[in-house]
Amino acid sequence: MKLTLDKYLPYRLSVASNKVSALVAKTYQARFGLSIAAWRVLAILNEKSPLSQLEITQFAAMDKVSVSRAVSALLERSLIVRKIAENDKRTQSLSLSHDGQSIVDEIIPLAKDIERQLIEALGAEKSNSLASILREIEAAAEKIK
Repeated sequence: MKLTLDKYLPYRLSVASNKVSALVAKTYQARFGLSIAAWRVLAILNEKSPLSQLEITQFAAMDKVSVSRAVSALLERSLIVRKIAENDKRTQSLSLSHDGQSIVDEIIPLAKDIERQLIEALGAEKSNSLASILREIEAAAEKIK
C-alpha cells in the first residue's frame, strides 16, 4: 500500500498550516524575537485572557512542552504576567503585560495584512468556503478521537 502525500488530507493541511505560520512568523520573529509558539500564546491571551497554561494548550492545540517553553520565555521577558489565586496556590492565571500588549498591538495589523492577501488570492467565496470546511474538519477530528 502506498500513501500519496500530495493527496493525503492531514499532510496537505499540515504543509499549508506550516507555510502560512512561517509567512506570518517573518513579521514578528526578527523584529520581536518571538517563536511561533510564543506568538500563539500572546494572541490567545490577547483574545481570551486570563487563562491557565492548560487552557492555552487546549486553545492552541499545541503540545504541553511547547506551550510551557513559550510561557517561560514570555514570563522571562515580562511580556505576560502570572497571577496565583489566593484561595488555591496551585491555580495560576496568565495574562498580557503592558509590554506584551504593546507588541501584540504592533503585530496584529501585520498579521491581518497577510490574511487579507491570502483571502484576496483565494477570492471571497473560496475563502468563506475554506473557513467553513476547516471548521467541519476540526469538528470531525474531535468526533474521531
